[in-house]
Amino acid sequence: MRMYTTKDEGLASPAVRTALLKEDIIPGSEILLRTLLLEGVECVFGYPGGALLYIYDAMHGSRHFRHILTRHEQGAIHAADGYARSTGRTGVCLATSGPGATNLVTGIATAYADSVPLVVITGNVATSLIGTDAFQEADIIGMTQPITKHSYFVRRAEDLAQTLRCAFHLAGTGRKGPVLVDIPKDVSAELAAFRYPETVELRGYEPYPEPDSERIAELLDALACAERPLLLAGGGAVRSGAEEALLAFAGRAGIPVTTTLLGLAAFPGGHPLWLGMPGMHGTYAANRALQHCDLLISAGARFDDRVTMKLESFAPKAEVAHIDLDPAEVGKLVPVSIPLIGDVRVVLEALLERMPQRAVQSPAREAWLSQMRRWQEEQPLKYTDSAAELKPQYVIELLSRTSGGEAIVTTDVGQHQMWAAQYFRLTRPRSFLTSGGLGTMGFGFPSAIGAQIGSPGRLVISINGDGGMQMCAQELAVCALHGLPVKIAVINNRTLGMIRQWQELIYEGRFSHIDLAGSPDFVLLAEAYGVKAFRASSREEADEVWKAALAHPGPVLVDFVVAKEELVYPMIPQGRGLDDMILGGDVQ
Repeated sequence: MRMYTTKDEGLASPAVRTALLKEDIIPGSEILLRTLLLEGVECVFGYPGGALLYIYDAMHGSRHFRHILTRHEQGAIHAADGYARSTGRTGVCLATSGPGATNLVTGIATAYADSVPLVVITGNVATSLIGTDAFQEADIIGMTQPITKHSYFVRRAEDLAQTLRCAFHLAGTGRKGPVLVDIPKDVSAELAAFRYPETVELRGYEPYPEPDSERIAELLDALACAERPLLLAGGGAVRSGAEEALLAFAGRAGIPVTTTLLGLAAFPGGHPLWLGMPGMHGTYAANRALQHCDLLISAGARFDDRVTMKLESFAPKAEVAHIDLDPAEVGKLVPVSIPLIGDVRVVLEALLERMPQRAVQSPAREAWLSQMRRWQEEQPLKYTDSAAELKPQYVIELLSRTSGGEAIVTTDVGQHQMWAAQYFRLTRPRSFLTSGGLGTMGFGFPSAIGAQIGSPGRLVISINGDGGMQMCAQELAVCALHGLPVKIAVINNRTLGMIRQWQELIYEGRFSHIDLAGSPDFVLLAEAYGVKAFRASSREEADEVWKAALAHPGPVLVDFVVAKEELVYPMIPQGRGLDDMILGGDVQ
């Protein structure tokens, strides 16, 4: 199916919008579809079932409504998630009652942990059967209340438009997140007058508090006095679209920047002020900077345990300023001297308005920046390359180098995720999509499908381990059928690599149930779905097949067979502090 624009008199054209707004008496299923179109939804990812039959019947023959049939509900919600992360718009997925809805739970939790805007629509049994343990009945609202921003159970068709309008408003404003809308089957069949509310007002909901002017001044005073300031940018900086303000603020203040896993691409990789990622697998320079700074400004980072490690020893010399949209995050884990509640971009722009036009220059600041450079030179990211076997770090460097930093990169979870975070250089915002808070295996590949649909002109690279790739491999069918040119890299070390690493370093080499022997031949698997595929097990082969993959106009899977024994360094064991880095990886 095609997507429509004003050029072809489609969704955005005044004529179509006028027709959609007509106050007809129509079934709830039609109300649902009309409202989604009026909300600007360009694609819904879903899987039909009995409770959704009226809704899917309403889709039949519609030239305006685009639906992607995934091969599993988890694939649908991860695709919607990838669409949302890469575009900044709200993703939408659709699943039936009972097992269809429960198959979404992991994806809902993934989006909730990373504050991703989703509207999750589930069918349910008829209202007369609710609470009777009917066939394929499940209390999906009860199951997901802890992992949704809000939930709605729609009892009347006349409430559908208003409910969906509120759902989109909640999902896409403030601290974003998934909102669930549960629709009984009889509600989707019921006739009602369609009235689309042009505005939404939710009592008590103030998604964007104005930053406190006194706190702005307090932070500027602290910055002027600081000798060793550091800026920690997190996922909130990406979600608020703060990349330009962040770059301007860091440059004018002359302050080094470290970006969390979800904050990657909020600040350009390779910039002289960028120190890399901090935390468990962070760079030496970033972690040393955290431990020695005297002013730490957190911009949209929530001090996750993989960043702080042992809290008692985190940033021991720093006064902490915390910029965050969610007041609940400020002071939750790390004591904060200067709380600044507000949207990261808005706060940074307010700071810039009141800052001097030139960076603060002092011998202490110059010494601080020189120290950053020394730490980077003393302990850069490194690994021992080999002509005999393919190293995973080399593969990531190859992918990064050939994409020029312009690609959208999605990852699954594990060693390859950390190597991608370390070695892939990103220059554009919303270009690194990964499950940070929940660490969901199976996220990487379907999220790339959503990203490719949201950004059809961009190169999308999906980096996966051989374990995670098998969790949603069936979505290869979607790439093949729709000609989505996703480039799929499988970092195949034939083991659950990160678990193996922990068992080697922490559990004295007792390798327990991490051997992925019996995995499919990924080349043959991809070809069975109609996707072109290659394999590489040396640097020369990797260079050759990746060049061929980029030249191919459609989807391609490349099985990179890499060294099983390779470990991710640096590493900090859980329970230890940022000073306890295991560096490893001597250069050959």
